[in-house]
Amino acid sequence: MAPPGCTRGEEPKRVTLEPAAAGSQPASGGVSLPAPVGPTAGARRLRVAIAAMVSPKETLVSYRDLMNYIGKKMGMEVELVQRKSYEEVNALLKRNLLDVAFVCTGAYVEGHDDFGMEILVAPVTQGRTVYYSYVIVPAGSPDRSFEELEGKTFAFTDPMSNTGKLAPTYKLAQMNRTPDRFFKNTIYTYSHDRSIESVAKRLVDGAAVDSLVWDFMSRKNPESTSGTRIVDKSAPYGIPPIVVSRALSPELKNRLRDLFLGAHEDEDGKEILSGIMIDKFVVVNDNIYDSVRAMRRWIDRHARE
Repeated sequence: MAPPGCTRGEEPKRVTLEPAAAGSQPASGGVSLPAPVGPTAGARRLRVAIAAMVSPKETLVSYRDLMNYIGKKMGMEVELVQRKSYEEVNALLKRNLLDVAFVCTGAYVEGHDDFGMEILVAPVTQGRTVYYSYVIVPAGSPDRSFEELEGKTFAFTDPMSNTGKLAPTYKLAQMNRTPDRFFKNTIYTYSHDRSIESVAKRLVDGAAVDSLVWDFMSRKNPESTSGTRIVDKSAPYGIPPIVVSRALSPELKNRLRDLFLGAHEDEDGKEILSGIMIDKFVVVNDNIYDSVRAMRRWIDRHARE
């Protein structure tokens, strides 16, 4: 993976989970994978987006089995759509160009308040439906707190990211500071694994990342996080949900919801969920995201004062 810089980095691939025609080649920049087993003849595709919480390659590695599981259970072809930013995924959902999406909490709050983005289910990890923002520094850094990063370089993840942008910005606002007046320089990496890599390689002095991503990488590939150290952990926030298009039929929504809710009771589903550190999926209420809305309102109010 190329190290991130001040630009958005590598162009995400458009990945289609369907069979290529005999003798054909994947479209430029894309990767073709075997189709889910036994799609219903004539069934339409299920367009699924996974927001760029991790880079395109890591997303494919992590979610390939789950996408194939969904396709098999639904009897439909699954098209995995990837975009550079959370904003782009939200725009597709707003135009009903997606059926299902795994979105970040910050993007969900903006989408819900903007156009009524609808939660289908949310994952449970380590028995809870919450996650955190970690502020990390290089393992050998002398910095022991977020406050000690003043005057240094810092990586945000995405402008819509809760853990990778909103949470640290809120922390600064409580200190009567803004990112441009606190840090020497800031960049956007557009994925949490790139932010982790940027810190580990000392391309930046610190970064704010999703605890789910850091914990997953720490368990699956300890070398990727061993060059970093957590110096700050936020309050808990409502976990990133799975959402559906408003245009999706009630019948398909119910089938998808039942699929996710029962995945942990299915032998194949349980194994797949374990591989991505999810206990199960549950139905959650929108109010678990109210603390994120409160942070946004506080920052907006502070900026006007």
